Amino acid sequence: MQAFKNFRIYFLRGMAALLPTILTIWIFVQCYIFVQEKISVHINRGVVRLVVAVVDWYPPITNEQKRAYAIRQEPALQNDPRALARRLDDPDIIRGTRIEVAEKYWVTGRGQIAGIIIAIIGVVFIGAFLYSVMGRTMYRLFENALMQLPLVRKVYPYIKQITDFILANRQISFTKVIALQYPRKGTWSIGLVTGSGLAKIGQAVDKEFLTVFVPTSPTPFTGYVIITPKEDTIELDMTIEEALRFTISGGVISPAQREAFRTLANKASE
Repeated sequence: MQAFKNFRIYFLRGMAALLPTILTIWIFVQCYIFVQEKISVHINRGVVRLVVAVVDWYPPITNEQKRAYAIRQEPALQNDPRALARRLDDPDIIRGTRIEVAEKYWVTGRGQIAGIIIAIIGVVFIGAFLYSVMGRTMYRLFENALMQLPLVRKVYPYIKQITDFILANRQISFTKVIALQYPRKGTWSIGLVTGSGLAKIGQAVDKEFLTVFVPTSPTPFTGYVIITPKEDTIELDMTIEEALRFTISGGVISPAQREAFRTLANKASE
């Protein structure tokens, strides 16, 4: 029985140590596969066709390669050596063979990484262009035109909000950690103060309000925005990082956080 208990403890501890690394690697691998299969392969194919159209010596090809390509395109040539020999000088056969040979390296071989590099460079150039006055103006015109499309205007704004939240350099500034009674009186939740509330609400009821972000567990980047009277909150002696760790861990209290919750208990009982 003790051996089974130890096995369970060691297994769970090992999983806790390995899972973050495994999941991180898995996410990056899946991102790489997506970019490679959905973006890079098409970039490489376009580059190969451009190079073949512009450069007449790359890649070098042999008659055997042209013969194999011609037979794959026209199987009947396999039984007609004379017709096959004439087809070897056909520009379409030569061009198709060169594309096929080049794609074996650049699309399905070691050179496929070039598509990812080109995609990254392209994104950087687009970003640099959009930083300019002309770029911002053109982007606004593009968005305005996009919003005129009946179905697109129903979806695009929400997708843009999500991408702006994830990728924008702007950061939500949390000033302090508080406790507030949410979602009902007597139930305390941790909140991160983001502002001083809406002025009109404060003027209407003659109270000072706080705008509070209440994170959800175990993903603190989602949550609820609450506007609550300042007098109904308790400021905690806890850093933003400690509050986020508390949320992610599902409420596991570290020694450094015990004092903050002791303060909450004392003030809540007053």
